[in-house]
Amino acid sequence: MRTGLIAQKIGMTRRFKDNGHHVPITVLKVEKLKVVQQRTTETDGYNAVQLGWGNSKVKNVNKPMRGHFAKAKVEPKQKLVEFRVDEDALVDIGEELVVSHFILGQKVDVCGLSKGKGFAGGMKRHGFAGLRASHGVSINHRSLGSTGQCQDPGKVFKGKKMAGQLGNKSITVQNLEVIDINVENGLIMVSGGVPGLNGGFVRITDAIKHVRPKDAPYPASILDDESKETNTSPDESRTTQTEEIEGKDISRENPEPISPDTPSAEDQKEERDQEKKDEEG
Repeated sequence: MRTGLIAQKIGMTRRFKDNGHHVPITVLKVEKLKVVQQRTTETDGYNAVQLGWGNSKVKNVNKPMRGHFAKAKVEPKQKLVEFRVDEDALVDIGEELVVSHFILGQKVDVCGLSKGKGFAGGMKRHGFAGLRASHGVSINHRSLGSTGQCQDPGKVFKGKKMAGQLGNKSITVQNLEVIDINVENGLIMVSGGVPGLNGGFVRITDAIKHVRPKDAPYPASILDDESKETNTSPDESRTTQTEEIEGKDISRENPEPISPDTPSAEDQKEERDQEKKDEEG
């Protein structure tokens, strides 16, 4: 078992197949996802990796968490999630994971926090039919109805479907297909809907009911060292720039130094004017 990814829900769109059928898809974004901590059997009793999504301002992080991020030598993260992994699937602290962790056509499970809708009645929360809408019922059409039993057992059992909090629960949608991956922008597009609001965070893991594809990177897809080194030295990135002025190519590479004894343009003009006066005189 390998680690999953933390992603932010961007929104939904659709794609058309060759036969004209459209597939609803959800766009998920992965940004600066780094390993913040490792859990091992020797120290914690289980194996896991803690991932951090995005960056957060230092002023918005309390002192204990600042020390936690400083120990890992990573910038403060906006969202932290822990994934259980096998011993051989541990990833080094500070490594950055990318969306190529999953491959096209792979089945994944997405877990998120559903939309909270506050206190709801039995009809909206559980789909109860309600009471009769005509004779015999007076201003009590959407009520729950009878909930108790006779003297035995004489109580309402725990877990009975009644009015209460609707939504705001951890929901897992299984067997979603990875439709497309954009490594440059850090986007993963999966088929179907994903629980939660736009802007909320979800966990993406390998589908538990399907075998992980052999082409999927193990233990994880890590950002290459070459792509990290985006800044090059001035000497390596220096290129010859030419400009065409009055039909002449002037190179900006290694320009000839100007001697301090070379007269300026104004001095040369004064000398020419003086020479003309002497010739006329």
